[in-house]
Amino acid sequence: MGSLIQSVDWLAIAPPTVTAVVALVVLVADLFLPEGRKPLLGRISVAGLLLAGLSLLFLLDGDRSTFCLTGVSGRDACSYTADHFTLVIQLLVLGGALLTALLSISAVRDQRLPEGEFWFLLLSSAAGAALLPASRDLATLVVALEVASLPAFALVGMRRGDRRSSEAALKFFLSSVTATAVTLLGVSFVYAATGTLHLTEVAAKLADVDPRLDTLAQAGVALTLVGFAFKTAAVPFHFWVPDTYVGAPLPVAAYLSVIGKAVGFTGLILVTVVAFPSYAEVWAPALAVLAALTMTAGNVAALRQRPERAHSAVRLLAWSSVGQAGYLLVPIAAAGYADDPAHAIGSTVAYALMYAAVNLGAFAVAALVARTSPRNRITDYRGLYARRPLAALAMGFFLLCLAGLPPGIIGLFAKVTVFRAAVDAGLGWLAVVMALNVVIALYYYLQWTAILFRPAEEAAAETPAPVRIPLPLGAAIALAAVAGIALSGAPQLVLRFASGTLL
Repeated sequence: MGSLIQSVDWLAIAPPTVTAVVALVVLVADLFLPEGRKPLLGRISVAGLLLAGLSLLFLLDGDRSTFCLTGVSGRDACSYTADHFTLVIQLLVLGGALLTALLSISAVRDQRLPEGEFWFLLLSSAAGAALLPASRDLATLVVALEVASLPAFALVGMRRGDRRSSEAALKFFLSSVTATAVTLLGVSFVYAATGTLHLTEVAAKLADVDPRLDTLAQAGVALTLVGFAFKTAAVPFHFWVPDTYVGAPLPVAAYLSVIGKAVGFTGLILVTVVAFPSYAEVWAPALAVLAALTMTAGNVAALRQRPERAHSAVRLLAWSSVGQAGYLLVPIAAAGYADDPAHAIGSTVAYALMYAAVNLGAFAVAALVARTSPRNRITDYRGLYARRPLAALAMGFFLLCLAGLPPGIIGLFAKVTVFRAAVDAGLGWLAVVMALNVVIALYYYLQWTAILFRPAEEAAAETPAPVRIPLPLGAAIALAAVAGIALSGAPQLVLRFASGTLL
């Protein structure tokens, strides 16, 4: 029996802890600050996320674990591990949350959102997302998933009195709660079959499970994946994405497109590669099929968002994010077939880092356009180069990165690594499906890029003159652009940083 005496490594748990503490500070400060001083809460939140990000520097010296039980099967079983994988994902989460916070400062003021509640919910969700990659038992994993998700429901419905926002929040909430219930059922089946919740112990027990419990274990493995597949917006759990992104405040949609996906993919990686490697024949084919269906459904739906029909740019980005989720699933599926799963997982992490920077940048430019064109249609971007040349160049660069075309070299390299992971694992058919989807995606990404540089139509003369870009919003666009350019200049850095991130 393991020891019940717990030792806490405060340095290891610093990133999520700092984020959670700052969330509480914001909540308390909101009670005492007069209305005119409420914008201070946004600055406190940005500073808190910077501090949480800087705490990652202390974790570079090696792996750290805490909340451990000694003597379990002759080994230590820990609930929290700060290894290289944790460090990379926490960097993605906190960096993405920081850019979201910069996007939100002007949006909160312009849309008159309740500032205290908004910043508390955003930081709480970021704390849960930062906790999840370090979770090494199923209970902590589910708790972290819910801590990241529950505040997001409220953030989506933050625009009080807006019917679309309320409807989006309700759809997101009901579908997510259903997926969580199925996941909890799966976790209970896994616990019944193995008698443990620690991921490494689950892996050891499932490798030699009682034949009478094999069906129960297989059902548990399949059901546990459902909640994480929902968070990644994988088909058929993607139906909530377009309405939720369009109905939510734009910074919240940006947050869900990056941090929400990071949560889902991190959970999938941990439960499949760490906890369920002996059941790869169950989850690997399922994830391969899900990857193919997800990228195809997302890209075909994005292809249907036509400028001439005045379709929403945010809806196009929503469907694009579904297609990108399919690409991200490919290396995870390949890990079930590969001799070196860590290399395959490194491909997913590298792709996620690229996607996070450029997708948040695209949403940042969309937030800029929304200041003068609230409907945010694709046609509202026509002639953007004439009005705001730097914003148009940045948007074009972000779209080319997502498409995988030069000068977005990092997007090209990321797609090549995903292709290689599929081919190395013997999933040639999946690589072919991905190639076809990349070609489909080229059409709508290039079409949107071309619109940026076309002269505005006569009717556009009625468009309000451009207003001054708020400093935080401009900083978000600039940071995303600098990150994308730096990574495109040295793509090997992100690939090397992400490689070997697990085990």
